[in-house]
Amino acid sequence: MSPRRERAMVEPAEFRSYYGRPILKEPAWKQPDVPLYLFLGGAAGASATMAALADGTGRPGLARVGRLVASGGSIASVVALIHDLGKPTRFLHMLRVLKPTSPLSVGSWILSPFSGLAAVSAASDLTGKLPLIGRLAGAAAGVLGPAMCTYTAVLLADTATPSWHEAHGTLPVLFAGSAVTSGVGAALLAAPAGETGPAVRAGLVGAVAELVAEHHLETGLGLVSEPYRTGRAGKLLKAAKALTATGAALSLVARRNRAAGVLAGAAYLASGLCTRFGVYAAGVESTKDPKYVVIPQRERVNRREGR
Repeated sequence: MSPRRERAMVEPAEFRSYYGRPILKEPAWKQPDVPLYLFLGGAAGASATMAALADGTGRPGLARVGRLVASGGSIASVVALIHDLGKPTRFLHMLRVLKPTSPLSVGSWILSPFSGLAAVSAASDLTGKLPLIGRLAGAAAGVLGPAMCTYTAVLLADTATPSWHEAHGTLPVLFAGSAVTSGVGAALLAAPAGETGPAVRAGLVGAVAELVAEHHLETGLGLVSEPYRTGRAGKLLKAAKALTATGAALSLVARRNRAAGVLAGAAYLASGLCTRFGVYAAGVESTKDPKYVVIPQRERVNRREGR
């Protein structure tokens, strides 16, 4: 005979906090400053690396677009960050020391030299002066490009915000893939069609990485995946996936059809914006309900006890 199932004598516990207040504070960063900072920095980093590679393979038009996007995007990223901080001096204070254990400190020391190098490279390209120094600065910016693409993901994951912290292994992949497609999007909009072949291939790789990472965010993080599927964040990330897939498909005919290339570039850039705003919105939402804090903590405790 099978054992009789006992009837629960109490209602399932609801997750509440004192006086109905959230357990965690909502991130204090401003919108749209910080999501734009995440997007612009990623696009700039990918564009700098693309420019350095294009310069080394004899694609001057693609290299010029990459340098201009890297310079403009990084400077705009710094402006967005300073606006969020409130005073320029606060950004300068972040550069007084380098603390390797702090993603914010390390990120500041990545962003600052990258912005300067990208600006020197772009200025040299536009004016034709000091070409050797400009190429060396562009190469150095290209080396820092991958770090620019991903350090902001580490910065988010290092917080206590549940949907960001639990995604510490996925957010860098997502931001890297999205940064690549954003950089490629700018290239498809402005670079000569005959030089965009390598960029198109890079965009396809970035699109695959982005779509796989987004799927894992929505399904592979347990309970804290829920904010990525629902509400404003869910709508933004669904739009991002559709735009990425559209951009990838259109990019395949971009060399033969200029209009398709422009549409592909616009889709990639719009996807990058939706991705950053969607990830930010999911993190904010996960701080509002105590269950996103309590249940994962209990699950971790149970796993440790089980071992």
